[in-house]
Order: sequence, then C-alpha cells, then structure tokens
Amino acid sequence: MIQSQESGIHYSKERLPSGNKGLTIALSVTSLMMVAEVAGGIISNSLALLSDAGHMLTDILALALTLFALKFGERPATSEKTYGFYRIEILAALINGSILILISLYVFYKAYLRIIEPSEIKTPIMMGVAFLGLIVNIFAAILLKKSSRENLNVRGAYLHIIGDALSSIAVLAGGIIILFTRWYRIDSILSFIIGIMIILGAYALMKESVDILLEATPKGIDLEDVISEIKKIRGVKDIHHVHLWTITSGIYALSGHILIEDILTSKSTQILVDTNRLLKEKYHIDHTTLQFECETCDDSLVCRLERNHPVY
Repeated sequence: MIQSQESGIHYSKERLPSGNKGLTIALSVTSLMMVAEVAGGIISNSLALLSDAGHMLTDILALALTLFALKFGERPATSEKTYGFYRIEILAALINGSILILISLYVFYKAYLRIIEPSEIKTPIMMGVAFLGLIVNIFAAILLKKSSRENLNVRGAYLHIIGDALSSIAVLAGGIIILFTRWYRIDSILSFIIGIMIILGAYALMKESVDILLEATPKGIDLEDVISEIKKIRGVKDIHHVHLWTITSGIYALSGHILIEDILTSKSTQILVDTNRLLKEKYHIDHTTLQFECETCDDSLVCRLERNHPVY
C-alpha cells in the first residue's frame, strides 16, 4: 500500500519575523555613525578608528541586504519556485559573511604597514568618536536583538553590530593607552584584533548559511531522535529514507517512507495526523511529505481498496 500526504506550507507574516522597522532605524543611525567615524579617523589619524568605520560599512551593507532579502522573501511562491523566495535571505547572509572576510584582510594589511611605520594619533578625537560609536551600536543591537533569535539574516546583521560595538570598546581602550604611554603601535594591534573578531563572526555566519544551502539537518534537531519518536506512534513499524532540512531560518521540512501495519486506509490516516502533530509540536517541522508502505501490500484488503480508490 502506498499512501502519500503532504502538508503544505502556510506561513503568516508572524511566522517569519522580519524586524523591518528595527532594521530600518538601525540602518539609518549606523550610516550616520559611519560618516562620523571616517571623518574622525582621518582627522585623528587612527587606523583602528578607520577600521571600525570599515566594519561599520559592512554593518550598513548587511542591514541593507537584510532589508532587501526580507522584503523580497515575502513574495508568493510560483510554479517555478515552489518554495517561494525564502532562501534569498540565506544568500544575502552568505554574501555578508564574504564581505566581512574581505574587509578583515584589508584591515590586516593596513595594520601591518602601520606597525612598520607608526604614526602620531590625536587621541581625544579618536576616543570621542569611538565612544559615540559605542552608544550607537548598543542602540542598534537592542533594536535587532529579538529578531536575531528567529532569523538567520537578521542574526548576521546583529553580529555585525555586536562586533562593531566590541571594536569601539577596543578603540576606546587603545586611546587610553596612547594617552598615557604614547605607544602608537597599539592602534595597529587593535586593528588586528578587530579583524580577527570580524572573521570569527563571519565564519560562523557563512557556515550556517552553507549548511542550509546544502540542506543539512537543522541545528538543534537530532534526526535519530525524530525517527525514534515517530516509531513510537501506534501503527508505525519502521521509517526509512528520511530527509530533514531547513528551507530558511525557522522553517523546517521533512520527508520519509513510513512502514505501517496492515490496516484499513481510514485508520492509516490517523497515523498521518499523529505524525504531523508530533513533528510540528515537538520539533517545529511545518512541512512534511510522508509516504506509507505496507509489507503485505499484494493481498490485503487495504491494498485492494487502495488500487480502486487511490489516496493522494
């Protein structure tokens, strides 16, 4: 007996948190702050401050890409793109991570040059702009914190902001050291530290994005545990050919073949209902495609009924 049932995707806007308002405000204040950091870095001759401005530029790109991806992802599915455009946000997250790594490499290069030939830095300007940048980053991080827990692309933008806040703290600390010791190489050393922080955040973001694009098992869900729970459902004998993947942040899909007992078709429908309820309530798997199989399919009453009245 073969019985297939697919639970369609019906996602409301609440199911896909966008955080558009917070992103728009964060983009605006971050853009203004980047201009201030560039001006401050040039006037004070601080590479660390300019590096922080470069990191803030990636914040702006991340926020802009995120807004674009979330807006584009709201478009309905088509006959050619049956899952819709949800994965636009994953592609944008991957681009964000790539940009971060390229910026980091440039920061390393400039920091190396400054270590060889240190330059005098106007510390008060450097510290004042860094402090203002810290306040702006904290404000932007608060705006994005809630949405970052539910959306990968917003999380990428949130990581940008957090990394930049840490950079501002490092620049402030460097300014204090320079103020009291006149050790200007600390500015270059801080630039290296900022670059390393950027790369670490970018790697984590890119790894999760690639896992989703490769349809890896969602982080936080144990496939063996899912299989074990399905086998406990009354009437289920075994399950195989199981595939579990992420469509986009917070939207999971599962397909598989379930071997059931030789029972009436009407009773097998209850197994399907129980399985879908389990997957949704315990694992938040909204989209399932399950095929039922029976070992005694040739002679059973159920299979004769199935041949005469197939269920799709």
